[in-house]
Amino acid sequence: MSSSSFTRLHITALDAIVNVNSLFTLAVFVGLSWNPNDPSNNLNADPACSPTAAIAENVVAFHVYSFSSFLFSSLVALALKQAIRLSPVEFIAARINRSALRAGMLVSGAGSVVGCAFLMLALVNVVQIKLGTLACGSAHAYAAVVPLLILVPIALLIYVSVVLYAFTR
Repeated sequence: MSSSSFTRLHITALDAIVNVNSLFTLAVFVGLSWNPNDPSNNLNADPACSPTAAIAENVVAFHVYSFSSFLFSSLVALALKQAIRLSPVEFIAARINRSALRAGMLVSGAGSVVGCAFLMLALVNVVQIKLGTLACGSAHAYAAVVPLLILVPIALLIYVSVVLYAFTR
């Protein structure tokens, strides 16, 4: 692979990580602006299915964990991008250790995956606050959570598979 295509490929991949993390970070901020303890903001009519304070606390905690994971991932990606751009193109192979670059990209990707997992957990708790707890057996809560717990891990598995495939080539 030529130095120029090496540079373009990796900068494009790093840009993609930062862009996706930015979208998810926006979602996290929107989630944090919502007050989970607002009693008028739920669709649960059964008091026996009301969420505990721990569920509301988990919403905030998982959003913060998600935000910190996305921020970590983005900062690593941006640092790698700067390292690539600071190196003259004709000397890129000599100046940038490709193994270190790949490891950094893998760490950045892992941060995105962890952020997605925490965001998914936060959403599960938001569903429990809005529609009733899963322990209560709320059909509406299960209808919202089951696709989330199936589709997000499948998407993450596809993402991880593509990233690992790219790093073995």
